[in-house]
Amino acid sequence: MSNLKEKVTIVTGASSGIGAATAKRLAEKGARVVLAGRNDGRLAKIVEEITRSGGIASHHVADATDFESTKMLVAFARRTYGPVDILVNNAGLMLFSYWKDVAVSDWNKMIDTNLRGYLHAIAAVLPSMLERRSGRILNMSSIAGVHIGEAAGVYGATKFFIRGITESLRKEVGVGNGIQISMISPGVIDTGWADKVEDETGRKIAGELNKQGIPPLSVADAVIYALDQPPEITINDIIVHPTRQDW
Repeated sequence: MSNLKEKVTIVTGASSGIGAATAKRLAEKGARVVLAGRNDGRLAKIVEEITRSGGIASHHVADATDFESTKMLVAFARRTYGPVDILVNNAGLMLFSYWKDVAVSDWNKMIDTNLRGYLHAIAAVLPSMLERRSGRILNMSSIAGVHIGEAAGVYGATKFFIRGITESLRKEVGVGNGIQISMISPGVIDTGWADKVEDETGRKIAGELNKQGIPPLSVADAVIYALDQPPEITINDIIVHPTRQDW
């Protein structure tokens, strides 16, 4: 039997890409999934797909950059299914630009989502997990948190940040508290993210990179592998990268 069966799970950034694919996979494994994001229509459509296939899922519109909104998300999950067992911290932005472009607006958007958003979600679920001495937190990082690519200085820095907090969480709360702390570090994912890059030069670079993108479902499978482990086993970090150059 899956270790994910009936586990109350929040997936942030679940309206598309990795988040949507992960939510579907979790529901297939029997988890009770709360999909979170800012696009109500997309979230509702994915929930409909899950429930039509026999899964259990609900959605809640939430802004990861707003702590009060995140706390309301966790409260919704608790009211609907019970205390949160698993957090998949996935909401993120990847906006490329060169330093010479001084794209401060894009920098701030990534800082708000990739840093504050992750901290908000952790802060909202961690107290209950510590009290129950049980839970799983999985942070979605990136290969950019290991190797910085062209025009990805600030984005890569946010992913180094996620790597840092994940390691610290593992040492402080993952050891001796019954909480499993994991991280997935994918390469470029084919999720349509390149279309969100506002900087013209950055958009061209993103478009070229996206030609080698990994299917979101491959990353979702890695998430399931990391989470579907018995309580005494933690998968620390999985790097997901393409094996074919023509992707």
